[in-house]
Formats: sequence, structure tokens, C-alpha cells
Amino acid sequence: MTPPHDSSTHEQPLYRRLADHYRQAIDAGVLAPADRMPSVRKLVRTHRVSLSTALQACRQLEDDGLIEARPRSGYFVRPKRRITMLPASEPDPGRLPAPASYVGIHDRVSDFVAKCEQHTTSVNLALAAASPAHYPGDALKQAMIRALRKHPSMLVDRALPRGHPDLRHVLARRALELGMNPDPDDILVTHGCIEAVNLALRAVARPGDTIAVESPVYFGLLQILESLGMQALEIPTSPQRGLSVDALELALQTHPHLRAVVVVPNFQNPLGCVMPDTEKARLIKLCERHQIAIIEDDTYGALCDDNQLPPALKSWDRTGNVIYCASMHKTLAPGMRLGWMTGGRWDARIGMLKFAQSRPNEALAQVAVAEYMGSTAYDRHLVRLRRKLKIQREHIAEDIARYFPPGTRLNVPEGGMLLWVEMPGQQSSTQVFEQALARGIRIAPGTMFSNADRYNHFLRLSCGSSYTPQMAEAMRTLGDIVTAAG
Repeated sequence: MTPPHDSSTHEQPLYRRLADHYRQAIDAGVLAPADRMPSVRKLVRTHRVSLSTALQACRQLEDDGLIEARPRSGYFVRPKRRITMLPASEPDPGRLPAPASYVGIHDRVSDFVAKCEQHTTSVNLALAAASPAHYPGDALKQAMIRALRKHPSMLVDRALPRGHPDLRHVLARRALELGMNPDPDDILVTHGCIEAVNLALRAVARPGDTIAVESPVYFGLLQILESLGMQALEIPTSPQRGLSVDALELALQTHPHLRAVVVVPNFQNPLGCVMPDTEKARLIKLCERHQIAIIEDDTYGALCDDNQLPPALKSWDRTGNVIYCASMHKTLAPGMRLGWMTGGRWDARIGMLKFAQSRPNEALAQVAVAEYMGSTAYDRHLVRLRRKLKIQREHIAEDIARYFPPGTRLNVPEGGMLLWVEMPGQQSSTQVFEQALARGIRIAPGTMFSNADRYNHFLRLSCGSSYTPQMAEAMRTLGDIVTAAG
């Protein structure tokens, strides 16, 4: 029964062979769902391996979704998903989009916030961010202390206009993994991705201009467009393949003067979809041909399950027609509000707008983040974060399959932290939101992700928080609410 433990005679690491040993037992039913795994100490004794090897094997099985850790109880075999759900409905790419319109989302978001503030929330499934414990807070704190010791006058020195050179060099190196090759001098540090997108829109368009956006679309982008007095043209977006390039091409027949298209090609918010590489290349060519600027939001691209980063849309850009925007808000430190961008052929104008709008970012956070992101500790953090998000996403998806009514549709993406749920019939997401809020559960109704009411029977659920018994009970309650709403 004991697997070979002389790793010098095998290609696979010892922990992987130990994990495979128990994977086979789970697949064969020797270890059934809900069975307790042997303790880590017993794995050490039984298989004559180190504690580190036993822990790595358990983490590998956990990454693969085969076992789960329970506080103070050990590891247990996870139940297999009981129901196979249909994917969310696909839009019709041949249908002309609704006319471009001035956005009116502020009141809707304000109403959402006001209602949330009126209720005590025990489980928050609306916030698109991971739990604070999932981020390396202590490591970043120590990096800040070291930065101040190394540069004691940093807090009183003037910050550099485009951002600290240490961070811009690290970001340029990290961008190589995305297929990009920016010069550090081309990188502009911003106050999160929201400011980057705001600057990009102001650089390429003026009040009254029309901007193509995905549909459904992150409500924060609609808020920006409303603030800038621009019109939004919603382009059908597939839960599987992202923005429909065919639909955008069709829209250009009736809207030939589009100024820009804003797109989230990797783990889109709220759908979680990733555009295939062929579609990314098509989008680049289409927009170059029609002289339409592309604003790429890559907020979620690093949160891939397989640790293989999907290439950025920018990696196909050869003419400077893509403005690339990203942030560390979801991946590293929400409290720091750090983002960055490369402005393409609008670089000079974006730099001027940044100076006029908000001036440079403060230096301390940049130096600390540069040190951390330049180390292997950052890579290890991303692996842990991706593993946790995958497990939490699968737990929530299983609860939807178990507790939501028949006819519910769902795509489970291979990355990110969001699930887009299509409720059966004509259930009102606003009604579900209000009833859930009264029970202490916060969700994001589908009406927030469009300038129209076409997604009233959808919900966006965040999978960023640790899966706890309290969350499991909240999902059961939410399923009861959705069922009753039908």
C-alpha cells in the first residue's frame, strides 16, 4: 500500500505521487464523499514521508477539488456535484444592439448602497474582492517598514509624475508573462483601475460621444460614462466567449462614429468569461480598421485556476491602438488602491490628464509593492489565492445546483471570483435582493449590470470570501428565496 518514496527514481515529485495514490482511492470509491482523510500525522507514519510532503499532497488534492479542510477536524472527501446545470443563455450576435443612450445608473447604484446600509449584513456575496485574510497583509506591512528605513524622507519628498521607477520596472517585467513588452517609461501608476479607465476614456472621447461596452457590464464603468456625459452602446457578450466581435461589427453599420470599445477580455465582470485568442485578434483588427480605440481592463486576468495567465489583448497590438489598464486591487491589496496603465498612442495626453486630475500616487505603497511583486513570494501568494478562489467558487456553484430551483442556469468559469446566475422564468433580481438583504445576505442584482432592465432575472454572486458554515446556510436561504420568487 505504501507508494514508492525514493523520488530520485521517479519523474513526479513525491508529494504528487502520494496525492495520486489517494486520488485513485477517491475515484474508486474506497474513500467516499464525506469520509475523513487520514490525518497528516498518519500520512507521515504510513507512507514514511516528511510532514512537508504530506501537507503538499493534501494541498494538491484540495487544489483538485477532491478534499476540503474543516477547522479543527482535518481533511474530508468532498461530495461530487449532484446536478449538472445548463450554461447561461447565449445572446444573439445577429441582433442589432439597443440604441446608444446616456447612462442613468447613478440613482440605481445609490439606491443599492442606501438599502445595504439599512440592513446588517452577515454574509456579503456582492463584494467582488477576496477576504482580507487571503491577501499578504503582514508581508506588505514589513515591506513598507523596510521602504521607510531605506528612504526615510519618502513621506516628505515629492512623488514622481508617472509613478516610482521601482514599481514601473517590476510591472514591466511582470507584463512579459501576458505577452506584452512595455518600456517602464511607458507605464503610468494610477489610483486603481477605475482611474486608469477614466483617464483612457477622457483621452479618446468627449462628452456626447458613444462608447461600446460589454453587455452585461460592470456597473462601475456605467458610472464613469454617466459622469463623463458619454453614451453607452451595449454589445452582446457571451458567457462563454466574451464580447461578440460579430455583434460589434454589425453595430458599426448603424454607429460608424464609435469612439472606443471598453472590454474585459479575461474573466469578465460579471460573466467570468475569457475571450478566445482568435477573437482577441479579430477585435484588434476590426478596431484598427475602423479607427476605434480599445480600452482593455485586465483587473481579473491574474486569477486563473491553472496558473497559466491568459494573454492580454494588448499583446496583439502593433499600432498603439490599445490602452491597457490593470490594478493590484483584486490580486494583492484592495486597501492600497494601486493601478497602472499603458496609454499607447494617447500616452502623452493621458499623462497630462493624470497630472491635472489627481497628481501622482504617493510613493510609499509603490515601493513596498515593488519589493513584494519583484520576489517569488508574490508568485506563491498568487498560487494560494487562486487555489482558495477556485475552491470557494466550486462550493458556491455546488450550493446553487443543490438549492436553487430547476431551470437555474450557470457557467462556472476557470478563474476569477464571480458567478453569473440566470434564474428561471421571470424572477425579479430586485425582489430577491431585497428579501435576501432582509435576511442579512447581500447580493448584486442583475439590473445593476446594464443601462436597461434586460438582466432583471440574473444575480451576480461573489466567491471571494472563505466558505464557512454560515455561508453554506446563507446559500440555502438564498435558494429558498429564489424558489419562492418563482
